[in-house]
Amino acid sequence: MEHIVIIGNGISGITAARHIRKRSDHKITVISGESDYFFSRTALMYVYMGHMKWDHLKPYEDWFWEKNRIELKKAWVEQIDFDNKELRFSSGSPLQYDKLILATGSVHNKLGWEGENLDGVQGLVTKQDLEKLEENSSSTRKAVIIGGGLIGVEFTEMLRTRNIQVTMLVREAGFWGNILPLQDAQMISEHIRSHGVDLRHNSELKKIVPDSNGRVKSVITGSGEEIECQLVGLCAGVKPKIGFLKESKIETDRGILVNPYLETSIPDVYAIGDCVQHREVIGQRKSVEAVWYTGRIMGETLAKTLTGERTKYEPGNWFNSAKFFDVEYQTYGWVLAKPKQNERHFHWQHPREPKAITIAFDTVTKEFLGINTFGIRMRHEVFDRWLTEKRSIDEVLANLKVANFDPEFYDSYEKEIFRSFKKDLQQA
Repeated sequence: MEHIVIIGNGISGITAARHIRKRSDHKITVISGESDYFFSRTALMYVYMGHMKWDHLKPYEDWFWEKNRIELKKAWVEQIDFDNKELRFSSGSPLQYDKLILATGSVHNKLGWEGENLDGVQGLVTKQDLEKLEENSSSTRKAVIIGGGLIGVEFTEMLRTRNIQVTMLVREAGFWGNILPLQDAQMISEHIRSHGVDLRHNSELKKIVPDSNGRVKSVITGSGEEIECQLVGLCAGVKPKIGFLKESKIETDRGILVNPYLETSIPDVYAIGDCVQHREVIGQRKSVEAVWYTGRIMGETLAKTLTGERTKYEPGNWFNSAKFFDVEYQTYGWVLAKPKQNERHFHWQHPREPKAITIAFDTVTKEFLGINTFGIRMRHEVFDRWLTEKRSIDEVLANLKVANFDPEFYDSYEKEIFRSFKKDLQQA
């Protein structure tokens, strides 16, 4: 019986532990300094907003771990002796392992701004970040959010529920403009503004200014404008949490480098989740992906390998979902901010409500490449099948009603969307 040790109790590490236990009697130890138990990280915002309590974030009862013989250790790993297969902590005795899984997650980016380490400047990734936000926002009247991504809009929504004035600095011409096509990005920008947010396009941070006590009092933008604030949210993306490995012999770049089997450069050491960088890029995916469901897939895949069924990581068709305040967003396949050669976007938007779709297709083969939806719920399994089967744009448009959760919506607008698409083609 081997001792499998997992560093990190997020979705990747816990999925690996659960599936290893389902398939074997190996000894399993999960280590995390962040929290006693696994919790739903995507729901952290709802604790701050008062919709949930902290205990509501735990998907499993506390007895689950002992019953399933998964030992939990609350500690921060400071050093790994790969030669002797030993973990060393900030306090206490070392721990031996036979197989090691690194699932250390990610941390928010710091890009070298002057003042980025001042009191009142923070990210929003961990439980500790949430606790810090409770403290930092208790006397905050005005906040500035740096970056136009998913964490940034969540951070903003949280603060607005406490009537804190929020200014968002977004470098692009629309919210999340490096990911969303311009029409989508601008629609979301207007929706965010409708919730009382001062969203600034083509604007970026130059430096953060302290008061006499070393706490943030304002920011200076690239244009030289000074904006008063008592809180700054750093939301310009995340990066793999691998700082404690930098001086070790394991091969890293932006993340821990792994092959298609999630094996690192060191025998018996594996990596999964946000901390991973794939040596072989899969399709149009990025080599580093901080996405909940890919972490889950990696955990289940590695569990098979560690229980005798060596399995290659295959994430399938790209998809993602999020919310921009009260507008639900889903994406399936690839709808790039700027179409590639022989690619084209069809965009339809409701004249009064924040509802829209953008569909990407190949102008030569007419193959459906991907779809963004806003304010419209779609069925994952339908679009996943259409992408795998390489359906045509005409087939997809003709069958949109099959893919949605809200027939009432398409009963009203399906014909309008189809007519709009045909008119769009004729004008091309």
